[in-house]
Amino acid sequence: MRAAYFAFDRFPSSKGSAVHIGQMAAELFDRFGGGLLGVLGGGGLPRYQREGDVQIARFDEQIPNLIDRAEAYSHWVARHLAPHLETLELVHVRDPWSALPVLGHRHKVVYEVNGLPSIELPHTWPQTAPATVAKLRRLEAHCLEQADAVVVPSSVIGDAIRKMGINPEKVFLVPNAAEAASATSDDRPPGAPERYLIYVGALQRWQGVDVLFRAFARLADLTELRLVVCSSVPERRAKPLQRLADRLGVAERIVWRFTLPHDEVAGWLAGAAVSAAPLTACPRNLDQGCAPLKILESMAAGTPVVASDLPAVREILGEDGWLVAPDRPAELARAIRILLEYPDQARTMAERARGRVPSWADSRARLAEVYRRV
Repeated sequence: MRAAYFAFDRFPSSKGSAVHIGQMAAELFDRFGGGLLGVLGGGGLPRYQREGDVQIARFDEQIPNLIDRAEAYSHWVARHLAPHLETLELVHVRDPWSALPVLGHRHKVVYEVNGLPSIELPHTWPQTAPATVAKLRRLEAHCLEQADAVVVPSSVIGDAIRKMGINPEKVFLVPNAAEAASATSDDRPPGAPERYLIYVGALQRWQGVDVLFRAFARLADLTELRLVVCSSVPERRAKPLQRLADRLGVAERIVWRFTLPHDEVAGWLAGAAVSAAPLTACPRNLDQGCAPLKILESMAAGTPVVASDLPAVREILGEDGWLVAPDRPAELARAIRILLEYPDQARTMAERARGRVPSWADSRARLAEVYRRV
C-alpha cells in the first residue's frame, strides 16, 4: 500500500465529519491507487472490509475513558501501519492520536486539523484536569511541527495553528464543501410539518441548541410553526435537551429525527423555511474556529440561514445569511421571525448564498495540490 488515512472518528456515520472523511479519503486513494483507511467502528460495523482497492480497518475496543481509548487506538494504528512501512508514500491523519504513531518514518504526513483536542476536550468533558490539557497541547504541537503539511478547513483555524508557532508555509486551506441538493421544497420528507425551522447536527453545549429552544419559545404565537431537530447522535444523548423543551413549553412543537442517513437530511433541509446554526461564543468556536457543514449544506439546499456571528461563520456565509449575536435567544427569535415574515427577501438571500458554496470537487483539487507539494 502506498497511502493510508487514519481518523479517530466513526466511519461511516450520520455526523458531518464522516462526509468530510469520505471526500478527503477518496481523493487520497484515487491519487495512490487505493490504500488503508483506519477509523473507529462499533455499532455493528465490520472490523475489516474491502471496497475496491481500499482496505478498511475499524478500531472497536469499548474503553470508557476517552484518553485510555485514544492511547489504545494509537497503538492499534501503529500495528496496522507496520506491515506497510516499506511501501507507504503518504499518510493523511485527522488528530494527534492518529498522527503520533505515523510520524518519524520515510513516508510523508499530512495532518488535517478540524479541531484541537486541547480546546475541545474541556467542553466535552468539563472535569478534564488542567495537567491533561497541558499534555494535549504539547502533543498537538509536536505532531503539527513534525507533519510535512497541515490542512485546515477555515482561515480561522489556520490562524489558530499559526499562533502556535507552526511554520505558516506548510499550512494550507482546504475548505469544507457541499453539493447542490437534488431535493427541493416539493420533495417533503414523510412526516414533515407544513412549516418548520430546522437544526442539523450534534447536541454538544457549544452547538447552542438550548439557545435555539429558548428562541423558539419566543415564537409561540406562530402556532403552526415547528422546529425539526435532525440530530446526528442517538436519542439517549438528547434527554437533557428534551427536558429543557418540556420546561420551556415547546416539547409538543419539536420534531426529533435521530441519526438519519445523510441523503435523507438533505430533504429535510430543502423543505425548511429557515436553518439555524446557533453556535455559542465559547473558546471552542472562537479560539480555534469551526467550519460547520450544516451551514454549507443549508446554503447548498437554498435554505435561508440564521447563524451566530462568529469569525468562522462569517467566513462561510459572508453577507448572504442572517448573523446574530451568539447566546442571545431574543435576537435569534427576532431574526427568525423577520425571515419568516419576508419570504421573498429570504429566498433571494438564500440564492446568493447557494452561489458561494464550494463544491467537493474544488476542495479535493486543493487537497490534491497539497499532496503534490509534499
